[in-house]
Amino acid sequence: MIDARRVLAVVPARGGSKGIPRKNLRTLRGVSLVARALQTAQAAACVDHVVLSTDDEKIAEEARRIGIEVPFLRPAELAGDRATAIDTWRHAWLETERRLDERFDLSVLLEPTSPLRRAEDVDAALRLLVESGARSVASVSRTPGHYTPEKTLRIDSQGHVVPHVPDALKHTSRQTIPAYYHRNGAVYAVTRQALVDEGSLMERDCLPLVIERDLVNIDDPIDLEFAEFLLAREEQA
Repeated sequence: MIDARRVLAVVPARGGSKGIPRKNLRTLRGVSLVARALQTAQAAACVDHVVLSTDDEKIAEEARRIGIEVPFLRPAELAGDRATAIDTWRHAWLETERRLDERFDLSVLLEPTSPLRRAEDVDAALRLLVESGARSVASVSRTPGHYTPEKTLRIDSQGHVVPHVPDALKHTSRQTIPAYYHRNGAVYAVTRQALVDEGSLMERDCLPLVIERDLVNIDDPIDLEFAEFLLAREEQA
């Protein structure tokens, strides 16, 4: 709870994955991705209840193994590639309220594919949401200079390399490139009005929670190797 507001943490973890089969059950340092997300939610001081949204019984078993109740499975229409995060999140929010006969004012979404998040990131997002009066908060990271629009190239119809942004070639060093940020997937925090009532997340009045340390999103097998390296480095620090 924060500022007398009840907080629900939702961890979405469907069984299907094209890039990495059974991705949410893959392990890093001996702990599955879904278990890491659930344990982080449990450790966050501001979270009152944690729920797993899954269509997969094996993933549900993994949650129960670490003490998370799984009172429902996600319906099939929310388990495919075209199901939106907002629809999945909203379903989990309302279904949890129905089963607990309890109302939640705020919620956080913690995707298992961001395994380097920390409980303090979750709490920081919720504090920013409440203290600012914003509708939502999304964690972001600074975009490396070589991935910015000024460094992005296109291949034109004649097969020539051309800059994506006009005057981009004048930026010969990253120090002259403006600051850009990208969503890192660590945490999204939202008010009930924004998500449940209006079905929106980042469309307006969304504030950034800037995370400075290295993070990784698990999309391809090599991302698992990189995350393993980063976690090992953290443990040795």
